[in-house]
Amino acid sequence: MVRGGFVLFVIALTAPSLAVAETMSFGDSAAQLAKTCGTVITANCRGVNLDSNRLKECLTRNQDVMTPECKSSYLSTFDAIQKRIAARVTVANACTREIVKLCNGSTKETSKAVPCVIAAKGVSRNCTQAITDAGYQ
Repeated sequence: MVRGGFVLFVIALTAPSLAVAETMSFGDSAAQLAKTCGTVITANCRGVNLDSNRLKECLTRNQDVMTPECKSSYLSTFDAIQKRIAARVTVANACTREIVKLCNGSTKETSKAVPCVIAAKGVSRNCTQAITDAGYQ
């Protein structure tokens, strides 16, 4: 059951979400976590809801049994996930003009407007950077 839950966690991280300046993709983060901490997660986080916050808490509680590889990388992996999420949230603010004026969209549904903004001409530098940081491009 835990192995299946971990696979679902990896799939959830690789799916698009609402949020790369110095971050890694959700898929890369999940792969790194599975590679460096998979055995620790399987052995010590059984029954933990495998969202990133609960998994981070479980790993933090179990630092005494972590492998050196897991201990050295898990915090930076979770930090990269949080940075990516924050970058995706920033797109709505940085691209408001483009979403509304150029794409006739709504900032409430930013992810639907992103393909239009990427293709549009006259996109601001801040918007372009926010899209790049969020991993949409």
